[in-house]
Amino acid sequence: MISGRGRGRIGAVTRVAILGGGPGGYEAALVAAQLGAEVTLIDRDGVGGSTVLTDCVPSKTLIATAEVLTEVAESSELGLDLGEEAVRVDLARVNARVMRLARAQSADTEAAVERSGVRIVRGAGRLAPGDRVIVDLNDGGTEEFIADVALLATGARPRILPDAQPDGERILSWEQVYDLDELPERLIVVGSGVTGAEFASGYNALGADVVLVSSRDRVLPSEDADAARVLEDVFARRGLTVLSKSRAESVKRQGDGVLVTLSDGRTVEGSHCLMAVGSVPNTENLGLDECGIAVDSRGFVTVDRVSRTSARGVYAAGDCTGVLMLASVAAMQGRTAMWHALGDAVRPLDMKTVAANVFTAPEIATVGWSQAAIDAGEIDARTVKLPLSTNARAKMQGISDGFVKLFCRTGTGIVVGGVVVSPRASELIHPISLAVEGSLTVDQLARTFAVYPSLSGSLAEASRRLRHRD
Repeated sequence: MISGRGRGRIGAVTRVAILGGGPGGYEAALVAAQLGAEVTLIDRDGVGGSTVLTDCVPSKTLIATAEVLTEVAESSELGLDLGEEAVRVDLARVNARVMRLARAQSADTEAAVERSGVRIVRGAGRLAPGDRVIVDLNDGGTEEFIADVALLATGARPRILPDAQPDGERILSWEQVYDLDELPERLIVVGSGVTGAEFASGYNALGADVVLVSSRDRVLPSEDADAARVLEDVFARRGLTVLSKSRAESVKRQGDGVLVTLSDGRTVEGSHCLMAVGSVPNTENLGLDECGIAVDSRGFVTVDRVSRTSARGVYAAGDCTGVLMLASVAAMQGRTAMWHALGDAVRPLDMKTVAANVFTAPEIATVGWSQAAIDAGEIDARTVKLPLSTNARAKMQGISDGFVKLFCRTGTGIVVGGVVVSPRASELIHPISLAVEGSLTVDQLARTFAVYPSLSGSLAEASRRLRHRD
């Protein structure tokens, strides 16, 4: 649909339209403005998108409070006696802070985008033949303009099951949990992927009785199996109930609570239910068919490794593409799209360099090739796994759960991936990410100084052990 006529025109400024203000959209806007384009960012709900306003920032803020409670609850080993009275959670204050921080982050992001010279239009945009972009303005009416390059960054929303309709009071999507004023007495979380596991872990730490309903044989079925086992052991020790191989058939209100019916006929009662069963893309009413933009069977926009769609001059980034739904990936897709569209140096997205983290307690961080791929023979690699229980700093901090796992190619010793399970694993994965990105060897890692004592010392120890293996 977008012809790309603005590209390469002598003396002409390329007009860029970005539909959606999440990480894929606002990062693309910043890059395009830096490269001299005339940029219009169309945003309906607030710059930062669901990542900042209803998803990543709010959930991790809630989890930050839960982390403190976890540390308090498990501090007796450190010689602390907190008395018999338990710490009380004021969920109304917690959620007020959550939303206040989300709004502040959105405002900061918006200010940065505006300072870069990007024009922000409030409304919902769609593409139309003839290089046109049409915006239904939030304040009423429409605006239409021509764009040489367009980027779709419209995100995704929680998947809703027909027999489990959220009501915002007792049956909740993950966007609605921040309206709660009181801690659920018994929270049933349906879905054991990343979102479900994070909320289950967080609310368990806050003091709620939590039941996690998993249709698979373990939590986090897409994550490292050893890591998932550690988390399940921690869940069991902390009194969190996991119902594995249990698919939720329906969720209904029952007085002041909820009744979850499983596919095998069993029922589970609770005060609240949180639905965490995936996402669906926001790709309706964007003019995709009219402009020849292909989508897959689930409605996600099809893109290549530089974020191009099937229509010339139209790119897409973020959750609407279904490419590993992470804010960091969305942002990189958006930047890559603008670098490519505006003629700057660009490298195609390499999924084997993407670091990801599950914000449970403990956290689970991964990058590069997985243990499952190595076991399946997809890559010839060697593995070392070190429990954190042998790490001096972990002992000092009373950390007994978790490990460091490192993978390197047989022969060359090039680091190809790793897993960290520990408190704040999201901070510890970065050295492995650097090694994977830079094709560093375990020999190079082994010769790099690590602070003693430190949790990161286990990364250095793992590399030394791999270095000396046959």
